Parts: sequence; structure tokens; C-alpha cells
Amino acid sequence: MDMKIELIPLPVTDVDRAKSFYVDQVGFHDDYDIRLSDTMRFIQLTPPGSACSVLIGDGMSEMAPGSMRAVQMVVADADAARAHLVEAGVDASPVDEQDWGRFVYFADPDGNTWALQQLPPPE
Repeated sequence: MDMKIELIPLPVTDVDRAKSFYVDQVGFHDDYDIRLSDTMRFIQLTPPGSACSVLIGDGMSEMAPGSMRAVQMVVADADAARAHLVEAGVDASPVDEQDWGRFVYFADPDGNTWALQQLPPPE
């Protein structure tokens, strides 16, 4: 039986600010933005090349804004990913060299944190 993670709720305070950050600065695709009611808005954003998306919106999560920690994405080139983020105005860490990969860290405007990992070459 396959089980696939396809949607991760991401708690934010201002959905328009968060959508702009993830789409305009980080480079996620804007898949859906649907107002379901006066109190519910569903926004699905997907990182380029990912089968898993994030969900932001009004009335979509009971988690405190900024409480999501260390969501991790794999990238082909940590230096290029960092350069893209910095050029787009994202406060990204320097590349962190570890035995298990090269990492870049950043946070969204609410404080949800992300790690980008460039996997080590196969042995």
C-alpha cells in the first residue's frame, strides 16, 4: 500500500503576505486560491518539482502561526538555491556543510522554518 504526503498545513497570520512570500520570493507555484466561506480560504502552493504542497489560508489550521519547524526540501544545488532566495529578498543562512548534506535555512514572515538540503554524492 502506498502512502504519499501531498498537503502540509502551514499556519500563518496574514495569508496574502504569506502567499506573496512563497510565490514571489521563494518560487512556489500558486495552485489554488479559493474562498470557501466568509471565514475559510484555501490556498495551495507547491514547490517547483514537488509532489507535496503546502496549505495556507483562513480557517485551515488550529496550529499557532509560526509553529511549523524545519520543513525540509531537497535541492540539487544548495549554493544556487541560496542565491535564488537571497536575490529574491529572503534572509537565508549561509550554506551549512555537514557530512549528510549541504543545508540552507530560512523562515517565512511568521517564523515557520525551512531547511533546503543538497544530498551528499552517492558513495
